[in-house]
Amino acid sequence: MPTDSEVACFEAGIKFGTLYHQFTGTPVDRESAPGLERAIEEAIENQPHCVEASVAIREDRLQEAIDPTIGYTELQGPLMDVEIRVDYEGVTVHTEMELEDGYPRMRVESVE
Repeated sequence: MPTDSEVACFEAGIKFGTLYHQFTGTPVDRESAPGLERAIEEAIENQPHCVEASVAIREDRLQEAIDPTIGYTELQGPLMDVEIRVDYEGVTVHTEMELEDGYPRMRVESVE
């Protein structure tokens, strides 16, 4: 049987999989980014054991990605910084997704 810590880490991974694969490709521009951040946070927080989700669409990266001809771009992992906190049976897992060497890296920061 998996430990509570292992289950909590698994749950955090599920949240990142949902976030990344459900929202990647969503049209986004500077005006819609704040609303999209909140929508993603709320969708992830609806999932079991998720205590908190924080999504920041990086304005500097977004501006570079926007196609000036059409005025928007598609949401991609490198545009976001994300923190997710999961609590399972008293075990709290803190996770982050940040750009590392050009790749949106998801990782467990701590298990308490």
